[in-house]
Amino acid sequence: MAEGYKDKLVATKQAWARAGRLLTGKVGDPEHDRLPPGQRLTEGWPVLDLGVQPAVPLDDWRLTVDGLVANPIVWDWTALLAQPQFEDVSDMHCVTQWSRYDNRWQGVSTLQLLDVVKPLPEAAHLVIHGYDGYTTNVTLEQFSDEDCLIAHHHDGEPLTREHGGPVRLMIPRYYLWKSAKWLKRIEFVGADRPGFWENRGYHNFADPWLEQRYG
Repeated sequence: MAEGYKDKLVATKQAWARAGRLLTGKVGDPEHDRLPPGQRLTEGWPVLDLGVQPAVPLDDWRLTVDGLVANPIVWDWTALLAQPQFEDVSDMHCVTQWSRYDNRWQGVSTLQLLDVVKPLPEAAHLVIHGYDGYTTNVTLEQFSDEDCLIAHHHDGEPLTREHGGPVRLMIPRYYLWKSAKWLKRIEFVGADRPGFWENRGYHNFADPWLEQRYG
């Protein structure tokens, strides 16, 4: 566990996973049900982390994309902004039961990133790394959804440190623990490699409409 993580918080959430806390046993349909089962709407934006909120100055920020790609890259802030910029409005859903509608994101789409790095045929999974030491895993299919992006603005303002700024991943279709804050590295791999919460009782795939909170 990374230095500074709140051990009691992590232990509590692991206990929630073992107990199946918040599960309703219902199944939703994203084509017809905007709010996934068991979720509550909020107009605010709760701050949740593991006790570490790294301060990453823009001059020092780097995103490494490597592993099973034909064109590994390291982007600094200037290189990120030089890419075609993408805006998307989407909802977000946290496993702790809150959802927030109509978030306006700006950044670089994951489809643009894929076009740049050119994943190799055997690259089926990704491991996402944050500056706080956090990791999570997603499939290439999840990462390739058309509303996914490497985000640097939210609702017209630069992402704040508490919400993962200067840059975070946003994969709106799945629970938010898949959208790693303080984005540092995207690693393309051939075999699935579960991340921090996936190794502590959370579901490997994290579909809110199937209530895949825990696995």
